Amino acid sequence: MSTTPDTAAGSPVRTGAEASPAGAGEQQKLPMFALLALATAVFITSLTETLPAGLLPSMSDDLNVSESATGQTVTIYALGTALTAIPLTAATAGWRRKRLLLTSMAGFAVANTVTALSSLYGLTMVARFVAGVAAGLAWALLAGYARRLAPVPLQGRAIAVAMAGIPVALSLGVPAGTFLGKVTDWRVAFLAMTALTVLLLAWIAAAVPDYPGQERGERPKMLHALKVPGVVPVLFVTLVFVLAHTIIYAYIATFLDDLGMGGNTDLVLLVFGIASLASIWIVGAQIHHRLRVLTVASSLLVAVSAAVLAVLADQTAFVYLAAVLWGLGWGGVPTLLQTAAGDAGGEKAADAAQAMLVTLWNVAMAGGGVIGGVLLDLTGSDSLPWSVLLLMLPVIAVVVLARGHGFPAKRPVA
Repeated sequence: MSTTPDTAAGSPVRTGAEASPAGAGEQQKLPMFALLALATAVFITSLTETLPAGLLPSMSDDLNVSESATGQTVTIYALGTALTAIPLTAATAGWRRKRLLLTSMAGFAVANTVTALSSLYGLTMVARFVAGVAAGLAWALLAGYARRLAPVPLQGRAIAVAMAGIPVALSLGVPAGTFLGKVTDWRVAFLAMTALTVLLLAWIAAAVPDYPGQERGERPKMLHALKVPGVVPVLFVTLVFVLAHTIIYAYIATFLDDLGMGGNTDLVLLVFGIASLASIWIVGAQIHHRLRVLTVASSLLVAVSAAVLAVLADQTAFVYLAAVLWGLGWGGVPTLLQTAAGDAGGEKAADAAQAMLVTLWNVAMAGGGVIGGVLLDLTGSDSLPWSVLLLMLPVIAVVVLARGHGFPAKRPVA
């Protein structure tokens, strides 16, 4: 999950509302058809990244590699994004926004098709890396694109609509993909992603307006953002929180299989996803006044869930309880951290802070896949929740201590 404002769009952003202010009696509305196209793009990028988590056993059998090796398909995707997001965003800064969006989504169609048809582990890994590169372009574009589509008073709501693709991917996409892979074949799940992407390309071409790229010489100042009070704590929490989540989420199918619950993977993920949707709703309703409280609560919920899985996973009911707690804790985290990074960066460093956040997010995704795979091979799946619990302790500490900057009791007034 991983999104940033459009760092290649320039700052400040000229929206339609700024160019043509509404009259006093004119009601401003969101361009929902275009925003839903962006939300679908977010859905595809998020689901493409996490889809292997529910399909590891069958993918491993077909590719003739271990499940920990197949788990690296999540790692290589995240590496593709982490290594290329900032340089590619800078390199394509002058591109028309619609052309860039169409190019990135076409990359997903190609990568998912190759993944679905490949019987070679090496080729599959290349395809996943290409998908990650496409994600690096898309994630640096989509939130800013949504902002430019909306009148100024509705820009925050427009971003929320576009980013709704993340919880939908987690709550419905991954369980649906897991179920589809179980009743048919894992390859069908990836081909379905290709079909959806082709439809989306036509949707974007027809419904999403175009905008110019960035003028030469305008770039986010990354190092300056690190000097702004509050940015470093937010980035630290992002790195370690996402690392902890990914260590177990990337191998959830294997973890459940070792518990004798392999046949219920799609149901457990569905429970997790529904709880995530509830978390998104709660965070969306309360974040303006309670960002700090919500971030502390999210951290504690994930830690408690990990403790339940570490100690009581031999009882099925507690596995489902842990899935609920995990979803409630995790679902709102992308929104919370993205908002905290923007608040901490302020007017001058918000875009740079967000760009660094998406890079660290994907570094953490890659690291979680690697560390989880090593733990799986060396100590077994029982060690995964313990590792999550250990990592969540410094996350909780930093969130609690960053009361002045990073996660303040009161959000700064725009």
